[in-house]
Amino acid sequence: MEIQIIGVIGAGAMGSGIAQVSIEAGYTVFLQDINENSLLKAKAGIEKNFNKMVGKGKMTEADMTAALAHLICTTNLLTACKDADLIIESVFENLEIKQDMFREFERMCRPDTILASNTSALPITEIGSVIKRKDKVIGLHFMNPVPMMKGLEIIRGQLTSDETLATTMDYVEKIGKEAAMAVDYAGFIVSRLLNVLVNETIKLIEEGNTPEDIDKAMQLCAGHPMGPCKLMDLSGLDISLHGMETLERDFGPKYKPHPMLKKRVLAGLLGMKSGEGFYKY
Repeated sequence: MEIQIIGVIGAGAMGSGIAQVSIEAGYTVFLQDINENSLLKAKAGIEKNFNKMVGKGKMTEADMTAALAHLICTTNLLTACKDADLIIESVFENLEIKQDMFREFERMCRPDTILASNTSALPITEIGSVIKRKDKVIGLHFMNPVPMMKGLEIIRGQLTSDETLATTMDYVEKIGKEAAMAVDYAGFIVSRLLNVLVNETIKLIEEGNTPEDIDKAMQLCAGHPMGPCKLMDLSGLDISLHGMETLERDFGPKYKPHPMLKKRVLAGLLGMKSGEGFYKY
């Protein structure tokens, strides 16, 4: 099977980034979201990013025009699903919501359509457990920001077929990414390690360390390109909280999210998307 048409479900930061790298690679992308404003924001962001690339000589005007012609924004889920060879779900990090989406995909998509989730922590087998075509289910955990990050995780579910894996790997290569294969447990590799770092970071703040000093220490002394506080603000503190809660559910109390993390999320201090997290934006 050769992928030509992709349905990206969810036009937030991750969905719009996935759409951008996919149309740049020549795929036709139906970017779907129930919120029209989210679609307008996503399209404007993609156009802005392409214009920056043109300005830096990394893309020609003709290539930008051709890529944008491959992007179709829609609020209609059926429109995004009915002709898709690959669906990439990038909706809110909630198991029930994602399972509901996969039920809709099974109803609306062709039988041969690959159904991928961009979840950062929820087990792929669990997400796909509610549908019959479990051989078509796979995890594609992109990193944020998608256009800049070279790597991603591919997670094979319990019943994911060899054909589904091979076709997905081909797509990953064509969009210029490199994949790490992760075993299908909560958090996979990246989120499981990072969420432990997140919890310890919050403990350090509680003990009197500043976000600035924590980030500076990890960048200068551990070689991290971005400190953990900046990273949490970028990805969203609510995403970190959901990840920790999933890890706690599957692996026990040692992954219990710090109360301060819950308080910040309840207060709406989610990071860049809310204008304030550990830093103000």
